[in-house]
Amino acid sequence: MSNRPTLEIRQGQHLALTPQLQQSIRLLQLSSIELDMEISQALIENPLLERDDEPAPVAEATDPEREDSLEQADSYGESAELRAEEMPGAGGVYPDDDLPQAAHADTLREHLLGQLALTRAQARDQTLVRVLIDELDDNGYLGSPLDEILTWLPPELEVDADELRTALTLLQSFDPPGIGARDMADCLWLQLRNPDVSRLPEAADSQVLACARQICAQHLPLLAAGNPARLREALQCDAELLRSAYALIVRLDPRPGRAWTVPAADYAVPDVLVRKTRQGWQAVLNSAVVPRLHVNGVYAQLLGSRREGGHTALQAQLQQARWMIRNVEQRFDTILRVSQAIVAHQSDFLTHGAAAMRPLILKDIANELGLHESTISRATTQKYMLTPFGTMELKRFFGTGLATDTGDSASATAVQEHIRKMVAEENRSKPLSDNQIMQCLSERGIVIARRTVAKYREALRIAPAAVRKAQAQVLR
Repeated sequence: MSNRPTLEIRQGQHLALTPQLQQSIRLLQLSSIELDMEISQALIENPLLERDDEPAPVAEATDPEREDSLEQADSYGESAELRAEEMPGAGGVYPDDDLPQAAHADTLREHLLGQLALTRAQARDQTLVRVLIDELDDNGYLGSPLDEILTWLPPELEVDADELRTALTLLQSFDPPGIGARDMADCLWLQLRNPDVSRLPEAADSQVLACARQICAQHLPLLAAGNPARLREALQCDAELLRSAYALIVRLDPRPGRAWTVPAADYAVPDVLVRKTRQGWQAVLNSAVVPRLHVNGVYAQLLGSRREGGHTALQAQLQQARWMIRNVEQRFDTILRVSQAIVAHQSDFLTHGAAAMRPLILKDIANELGLHESTISRATTQKYMLTPFGTMELKRFFGTGLATDTGDSASATAVQEHIRKMVAEENRSKPLSDNQIMQCLSERGIVIARRTVAKYREALRIAPAAVRKAQAQVLR
């Protein structure tokens, strides 16, 4: 048998991802911040690409054929996963020049370092405080024990445990109260060390303050268990004093650093704005995030007038500039088309809120627009829409449906909103069990299993009925 190599010709088709197509796909999946960085880098590298300072006009119409090249790649076969989860937030529809901003312009680290600079601490102590600041987690807690941090410091500095504890005490005196705590009990106790009675009026009573401090220092697990009788016995106090101490504790912030680590949608600049018009809800692009790009006219005219091929490098840059401009336009066209389709499906949500959210999957929008599901996934990831109920990632409008007795379906987001409202309005002394919630939903035509109720309740961070009842007894 011969093993000699042979030459065989086969005919077939395959998809080649051109550089332009690759750029188009990549730009679509970028967030507005990442896109701005990409454009800034392109402006540095390509002298033929220019950007106007004025914001681009708001686009309201799109060319459906712009996605043709992108769809060639998407049809190659990609899939996307869905997340059906409500994005919290409240507010109104803002004009372009009044968009929601971050809760804090600086970071928690910058906030603390600014206070450190105002102290009279020695340089050595300030250095130790900076080490501790760098060890804080997003909640403002100290991420590692002091004895462990001590082992990280260079031996030649000869830092002892007392010095590090002194540095921690200085850090714990900073704003926000409770910063630098080692655990929740420590965090709450620190906030009660020198309480602001204007914000914590119960702390004006020395007995209430002492009782609250004792609970935080020694009996926090007993308080969480919701057994008021055992807690009163441990504290040797009456019910009235316990109620006042509890009211003081619930005013404290168990995560003092979270104000500097707000969710993305709380500070993200929306890509799309939703407005109510006579024709109904309409989606428009946020002109503040749409860049105005164009080719440098002088260079383009120069290259166009020269017929000899002596400027191949500039010709390549001219082509790259045109690609960038076209692909950026295509990106925003796709986002707007997808947003308009979402708004058409979720108009009830925009009018009535989360309880009216309808079931929606990527395939629904893909089929409607003649796009691939992966295109919809890219166009909705890290893209935000400003709605009457806050800034929401476009992904949040998608969710699977749950059956109703009318043959229709309700979205998981809407069902969670129903559960949240039921618990908020329940009799505190007789809270609703998961089984009772299931029955109430059934009466509203929503068919759902008890275990699904429990799953949604946990997702909403709502305690079980037994725990809610025990917590209510503490306040009696």
